[in-house]
Amino acid sequence: MNQDRVKELLLSVEDAPMDFSVVFSGKQSKKVNGLYKPDTREILIHNRNFKEDNMLMYTAVHEYAHHLHCCSRGGKLSARAHSAEFWSILHGLLQKAEDEGVYKNVFADSPELESLTETIRKKCLYENGSLVKELGKLLMEANTLCTGIGARFEDYIDRVLRIPRVAARTAMKIYQYNVNPSMGADNMKIVAGIGNDETRTAAEGALLSGKSPDEVKVQIARRPVQDDPKERLEKEKLRLERTIQTLTKRLEEVERELED
Repeated sequence: MNQDRVKELLLSVEDAPMDFSVVFSGKQSKKVNGLYKPDTREILIHNRNFKEDNMLMYTAVHEYAHHLHCCSRGGKLSARAHSAEFWSILHGLLQKAEDEGVYKNVFADSPELESLTETIRKKCLYENGSLVKELGKLLMEANTLCTGIGARFEDYIDRVLRIPRVAARTAMKIYQYNVNPSMGADNMKIVAGIGNDETRTAAEGALLSGKSPDEVKVQIARRPVQDDPKERLEKEKLRLERTIQTLTKRLEEVERELED
């Protein structure tokens, strides 16, 4: 497989708003399999790191996700490249690549791993989720009892149970919203944190259908934001100006202290 074929396969998975290039370094690297250069929109792949094409395509899809992320931000990437937005793009791309036959899911090739996955889901994720939901139910009862004796429920959480208030409130919401424990406690917390009933139902359905937590957070749980590059730069400029003012003021204070 050559670099032109890799680009052709990437475009067959999803078209890109901006052009890009795929370059094979012809080298082996112990640090990374590939990288993306946003300034030149270049996907560099250390092709000698791979013995077969499937894992090379995984790296290509990963770096292509960086390119699509860059395109969505007007051609610029922040210092934190591996954000929730990036992982959401990557996981969606991998699913499309699997559907198109461009990439083969390596996790499905191991019967032992599949069996272990089912054990983890049933014995750990489901049982842990069920326990958190049960905790929420019991905390609701404790809240009622505290009200009955004229005591503060928050004080009961702090001094008697000695658990964080946020964790207690989240468990109560999980019970109130009747969140499905099959997704595990952490994903249940994501769902319970959504106030809108319709959005919460959509998020729960997406997680249960196989979407990753980052996909759900970015695409469903968060309100879609239209990223205007000019508006983003103006906001950054305002933040920088405020920071400069704060630092300048502090510098003047330090200089006065030194003089004294």
